[in-house]
Amino acid sequence: MKHRIIQVIILLCFYQIVGCNQPTVSTSGWTDLENILEKIVPPTFPDKYYDITSFGAVGDGKYDCTDAFKNAIDECNKNGGGNVLVPEGTFLTGPILLKSNVNLHVSENAVVLFSKEYSKYLPVVFTRWEGVECMNYSPMIYAYEQENIAVSGKGILDGQGSNDNWWSWKGKKDYGWIDELPHQKNDRNKLFRFAENNVPPEERVFGEGHYLRPNFVQLYKCKNILIEGVTFKNSPMWFIHPVLCNNVTVKDVTVEGLGPNNDGCNPESSKNVLIKDCFFNTGDDCVAIKSGRNNDGRRVNVSSENIVVQDCIMKEGHGGVVIGSEISGGVRNVFAENCQMDSPNLDRAIRIKTNAVRGGTVENIYVRNINVGQVKESVLKINFYYEEGEDGDFIPTVRNIHMENVESQTSPYAIWIKAFDNSPVTGLTIKNCKFNNVEKKSIIQNVKELTVESVLINGEEFSLD
Repeated sequence: MKHRIIQVIILLCFYQIVGCNQPTVSTSGWTDLENILEKIVPPTFPDKYYDITSFGAVGDGKYDCTDAFKNAIDECNKNGGGNVLVPEGTFLTGPILLKSNVNLHVSENAVVLFSKEYSKYLPVVFTRWEGVECMNYSPMIYAYEQENIAVSGKGILDGQGSNDNWWSWKGKKDYGWIDELPHQKNDRNKLFRFAENNVPPEERVFGEGHYLRPNFVQLYKCKNILIEGVTFKNSPMWFIHPVLCNNVTVKDVTVEGLGPNNDGCNPESSKNVLIKDCFFNTGDDCVAIKSGRNNDGRRVNVSSENIVVQDCIMKEGHGGVVIGSEISGGVRNVFAENCQMDSPNLDRAIRIKTNAVRGGTVENIYVRNINVGQVKESVLKINFYYEEGEDGDFIPTVRNIHMENVESQTSPYAIWIKAFDNSPVTGLTIKNCKFNNVEKKSIIQNVKELTVESVLINGEEFSLD
């Protein structure tokens, strides 16, 4: 026992010295969920209202209301907080900068229409783009180091992303790009080189003359956040992106956008996040949990943890609930339950994607009571060979994955897992699941401590033999 205690002390000291997150393998599973939910408490706001029309906004869809939004938010913040009200009408604006103790309330029959003029999203702000920090165009709704902030109501926020606006920067002809137009490839590669060469984030300046699309909502280093009731449409890139945040509630939100990289909600390096009763119809992952990319993710070294997804509907997308691929800081304690996923254009239901360049540890993932109609590829996919695959020095770890009470109706694969020989998926449990109308035999490569109990594929008991 004495030697064991010494070993543990040495191990903890090692993690402290190298700056890594200490491993946390849950032993209680679903019983942790109630404790996590108790930590997620939406902010409340004083019963004071600041109507943007009182600050000069005109709801004709043509008048530039950028200053009206700014002045209303500034006044609300200065007076101790409250609600900035967007009344019925269509209000054109540039980016909206949220401040502490402010609830941006978008009323029913109100539309916030974000400008197509790229210059409106300057000057550049400190942001994270595909898991790498830099200075870039402002997100459409942005906050930095604020607390007690919200976007609420039953109105619509429209990013106006289209093949004629933002999306062509992806560089794909499906999204309006043609040979004469600029695209993001050179800037994307440059950003990643900056990160690998340890260029300070403040010196990684993009924006004007560059082509990295901003996200719709990015809340950076904020706490006590509520996004509730509103509908988001047509983002330039990712929709809802809390980064390095704590205590986040995303509830009763509708996300509609089939553009490139139109992920629905991507908590990144964030803690205590609830995504509940939301509808996602997206051009990329519906929910994707992330923690930074490669060298930059390891530099920041903050995991995403205590992420809860409940009672959501996922239609089109690359995946329903996804972990990765920007995952270098690690992900732990994810709970997904009582969701519906169904579309011929939904690629997978549950997905973990990583490689030997991303690295990172994924652990304590719990999935239950998922109703899957049709998916294009597999119900569960764990892939260590995403993009760069095994061509790297940072071997990922995936362990303690539990899936139960999942039923699917149509898919090519039920289970598709490819891990590395030197880093198998460890501790995978699949229990009380039914996979119907499956076309192909499951692929399970390099899984250690696999438990299968009461699993039917096409009506027959699934066997490990």
